[in-house]
Amino acid sequence: MRPDARAWFSGRTTPARSLADLDVAALLRAKRRGGHRVSVVLPARDEEATVGRLAGELVDWWVRRVPLVDEVLVVDSDSGDRTAEVARAAGADVVAAADVLPAHGTRPGKGEALWKSLAATTGDLLVFLDADLLGDVRHYVPGLLAPLLTDPQVGYVKGCYTRPLEVDGRSVPAGGGRVTELTARPLLNALWPELAGFVQPLGGEYAGRREALEQVPFVSGYGVEVGLLVDLLGLLGLGGLAQVDLGVRRHTSQDQEALGRMAGQVVSAVLARSGSADVGGLLTQFRAGDGGFVPISTPVAVDERPPMVTVPEYRASRAGAV
Repeated sequence: MRPDARAWFSGRTTPARSLADLDVAALLRAKRRGGHRVSVVLPARDEEATVGRLAGELVDWWVRRVPLVDEVLVVDSDSGDRTAEVARAAGADVVAAADVLPAHGTRPGKGEALWKSLAATTGDLLVFLDADLLGDVRHYVPGLLAPLLTDPQVGYVKGCYTRPLEVDGRSVPAGGGRVTELTARPLLNALWPELAGFVQPLGGEYAGRREALEQVPFVSGYGVEVGLLVDLLGLLGLGGLAQVDLGVRRHTSQDQEALGRMAGQVVSAVLARSGSADVGGLLTQFRAGDGGFVPISTPVAVDERPPMVTVPEYRASRAGAV
């Protein structure tokens, strides 16, 4: 690891593996002292099985019991199940991605939901969590907020964790994060070696200051996390980024074909930011059938939204909120 990356890793990685690692009362005082408003965002598509428990837990703990969070918002991306109904019943606010900034249309992908959440929330500090998290993750929110509340130089915080892999009823303790290890990490180490200290560059749990997040584009698909990391490095510098060890992250694992499509989108986002002018727009995979191999092509070209601060409707709404 380069010396700058090693120094960053040592100085900017803090533990928050459980609530016992955190002084929540001190964080609450820091929030009040700074006059902050906190929004927690869960982007969701067909997450009926998990979003209710997760949203309900966040609302119960961090809105009602300890007022560290001011709003919990689920952004529903055209779910075909009861995601929106279940999340609303759990106490979360719910918006359909298509209903936010409707004049700008809607696009598929997680990044689209995250981008639109900037226009649908009111906090100056935002926390993003995937909606398929399993187990007790109550400590994630205060853990991710801690660097933002205690260090004004920090503008963006990534969560890191071990990721067990659940396959056919068997659990491999640290077998998850396959796209990270086989795609994102080698690319980032080669192109932006100062980011080598990030344990989970593609992790879906992170937090940031609105004033930073609104100044960078959001890739609409699965390249959103790597795009944000690289773009916020350019905006804030390495010293403006931090990392929190959240312990363990459990979620629903995807099959190899789905992971290949995710990797294709990550590669497209990285290459676009590396200055490559000609980035292929299709990923071709193969399925074995009785008659031989069948090619399956999926679009993976970079599709991204502009910095939210450039959107007139957003600027007008923020001016009215001040």
